[in-house]
Amino acid sequence: MALNSSSQEMVKTREEFKEEKKEKQNTEEMASPKRKIRVRLFPIWLRIIVIILIMAVSVLAGAIVGYSVMGDGRVNDTFKNETWAHISNLINEE
Repeated sequence: MALNSSSQEMVKTREEFKEEKKEKQNTEEMASPKRKIRVRLFPIWLRIIVIILIMAVSVLAGAIVGYSVMGDGRVNDTFKNETWAHISNLINEE
């Protein structure tokens, strides 16, 4: 397939541009051998702890709302052992 002279010039220019870009990157890498280290403002281990805490608070809030608001119980009774023993007996009763 024959290309006219203007498209051949464009291809040549594009190839030259790519080569210049590669050379520029190589010289920048050689000039600054130190790599930038990304410092996380919020470390991964802290993210995991925060997610676990949010989940725990959600479960507690759900239990309080479910037992006291929807179930007409008292908020103080939500986390008593007798309450949960009674609920498990109701669920497991055959």
